[in-house]
Amino acid sequence: MSVAPPDNDVLWARSLVKSHHGTPALRGVSLNVREGEVLAVAGPRGCGKSTLLDVLSGMLPADEGEIWFNSSPVHTLGRTARERLRRERFGYVGPEPQLVPELNARENVALPMLLAGTSRKIAATSAAEWLERLDVADCAKRRPAELLQDQRQRIAVARALAAQPAVVFADEPTAPLHRESQDQVMRILLTASRSHKITLILATHDASVARYANRVAVMADGRLATPVDARDAVALSELEEDAPTCSTSV
Repeated sequence: MSVAPPDNDVLWARSLVKSHHGTPALRGVSLNVREGEVLAVAGPRGCGKSTLLDVLSGMLPADEGEIWFNSSPVHTLGRTARERLRRERFGYVGPEPQLVPELNARENVALPMLLAGTSRKIAATSAAEWLERLDVADCAKRRPAELLQDQRQRIAVARALAAQPAVVFADEPTAPLHRESQDQVMRILLTASRSHKITLILATHDASVARYANRVAVMADGRLATPVDARDAVALSELEEDAPTCSTSV
């Protein structure tokens, strides 16, 4: 029998199971995230972090388990309803900036807002503001092929934040960035989370990135440990040796 989550949890999941072609990716994962909280799902590559974010965001349906967003069930929604939920309430940043090649930077940032019914004027204004915050305002009229990897990723972050979603799912969002850029982008994500009460669920294998979170839940082999305060060095120590080197923008 389903039990509704606590009212103060913006996202709540219980006993999530997901397999890819018969290979288990999630093995009974449960978690809760509060409004405006930054939760880091930490662990090595291939442990199931990306699958968890895809299932929580409705990109993939779970094989078993429940997901609730603002006390409404997500796991019972059909594909069309999940797509609408992602478009209207969720933002997403992946490890590679998935921008529309035919659109310039400002159009890419404005696109999710336009699809959700926002007027062109408001969408364009919001897009310009977020490009400015991410230090890529000078890229507004340039297409992705003309930009560096670092610039494209910043534009992808701007796109995720511009519509002021309730939840942003960020899967290794700083992976393509140099360390200095990583710190700047994470600070912007945190500032947006606090000022706009955006809940941020962050998947990372980098301990220095995970420490930006309020809580950290370490994942291994498709299982998620109970989240702990991010200041708890013990919870993050196992990631230290696997910290990635800085990527070079191309």
